[in-house]
Amino acid sequence: MRSILTVFVLAASLVSGSSFAAGDAKAGEKAALVCAACHGADGNKTLDATYPKLGGQYADYLVKTLQDYRSGARVNVVMNAQAANLKDKDIADISAWYASQSSDLKDLRDFK
Repeated sequence: MRSILTVFVLAASLVSGSSFAAGDAKAGEKAALVCAACHGADGNKTLDATYPKLGGQYADYLVKTLQDYRSGARVNVVMNAQAANLKDKDIADISAWYASQSSDLKDLRDFK
């Protein structure tokens, strides 16, 4: 029984580690300096209303989005170019940074 549990725990850690590795928000702060030009330093003060607010967004969502821009699965001329040279660690760190910021996002379902 103990060996079955050990195998299960190892398998679970491999799956979770490959799908999303926690980033270093402090490192992400430095890496996100380029992002700040459009999204704002904390991800809430965008240059243009068409740029999404990133502050307080879920890190796993940001990771997936940046990976999709990098691979071309999600298309935006500016973001595809920005994400093209990001390594997995950069993506995790930037995502951790923006996720750690306070959110200026509003859930319209909360307004009744």
